[in-house]
Amino acid sequence: MTKIGSAFLPVGDPAAASAWFQRAFGLTEQSVDSWSAVLRDGHGGRLTLLGPASGVKAQPGLPWATHNLIVDDLDAVHARLAADGHTTTELTGDPGVCRFFTVPDLDGNVLLVVDR
Repeated sequence: MTKIGSAFLPVGDPAAASAWFQRAFGLTEQSVDSWSAVLRDGHGGRLTLLGPASGVKAQPGLPWATHNLIVDDLDAVHARLAADGHTTTELTGDPGVCRFFTVPDLDGNVLLVVDR
């Protein structure tokens, strides 16, 4: 059995990005320093936000989603992010398969938010 340990995302400021992900998606901060921030989702999933000090060559602002964020109430999260002024795409997809939308994070990285 293979288990994915962490998704990685380049950010400009790990602490600021961590605070944004905590507010936007309810993730829990495990650690943060000038290099990176590690967030957990409560189900074993981990998101590592890599700042410039980490040495990662990827620049923030990725135009594609490196991972998805599975939320319990897609409609509520979509409405809340839009109400907070974030540019979300329309909800789309097949309710029998998967519904989703995208939204940029604080650094302009495209995030894919799904219902399953």
